[in-house]
Amino acid sequence: MTHTLVASQTKEVIIGFDRQFTVIGERINPTGRKKLAAEMVAGNFDTVIADALAQVAAGAHILDVNAGVTAVNPNETEPPLMRQTIQIVASVTDTPLCIDSSVPAALKMGLETAKGRPLVNSVTGEEDRLEAILPLVAKYNVPVVAISNDETGISEDPDVRFEVARKIVQRAADYGIKPYDIVVDPLVMPIGAMGTAGQQVFRLVRRLREELKVNTTCGASNISFGMPHRRALTGYFLAMAASHGMTSAIMNPLHDEDMHAIMGANVMNGVDANCLAWIRKFREPSAAVVGADGVITGESDADARRREREERRARRK
Repeated sequence: MTHTLVASQTKEVIIGFDRQFTVIGERINPTGRKKLAAEMVAGNFDTVIADALAQVAAGAHILDVNAGVTAVNPNETEPPLMRQTIQIVASVTDTPLCIDSSVPAALKMGLETAKGRPLVNSVTGEEDRLEAILPLVAKYNVPVVAISNDETGISEDPDVRFEVARKIVQRAADYGIKPYDIVVDPLVMPIGAMGTAGQQVFRLVRRLREELKVNTTCGASNISFGMPHRRALTGYFLAMAASHGMTSAIMNPLHDEDMHAIMGANVMNGVDANCLAWIRKFREPSAAVVGADGVITGESDADARRREREERRARRK
């Protein structure tokens, strides 16, 4: 069974075919968030802390951490900011981290700073990226997200994207990196621009699981880009992707539609044992009972039904 271990100093998360879908919280990322970027540059991490805590409270299993605040001299500016951001996040939560950067020096700094076994995001099939990132992954013995594009860009042909993923897995093996430590992103296209985007990803995920034996992930919201009622559409996609074998996603756990879809998929895929997570989330609050002493106590549904049966028996006597 393919198990990808991601860990902080005190907590472990396993991404796997037989595990509940792994939610990687996306919000600690200044890309497209000018206010957050400005705050981070100024050394203000209040929003970072708030986003970290809110995502964990909403059910995130792993927190993605990106410190790419500017395209100007990122090799100089991003590594120290990555270190500081990871330290801040780790000071308020023990949730495992995903170190997210296109700058190898920032990834290296993140790996030097983070405790445990973080997930690296990411490597592609481009030769320079393979040569820069895979040695780091091997040195620190950590898992890595493998994105299915190469020097030719992102192919609209899913078979080409599969072959890029195969290439990354094979090249990783040269460094001693096992398939279970590779989480492939098959690249989700906007459904509004490519009507077959969903079908492509579902087929790709199944092939990646069965042929390469790797876990998978994606940027979930990409599927609904430019569409109305995006949250509902993203949720439907996530549930269907999970049904085809996808095991994680980089997503916003503050969106209830997405989280409810994931929880439902866990039930239908048989990885929410006895539907306990679903029941804990959605069961109506227990009835309040006033005791003889006037103290209000809680009563579960099962207890209430048992009490009613006993009262009926007593009346028949």
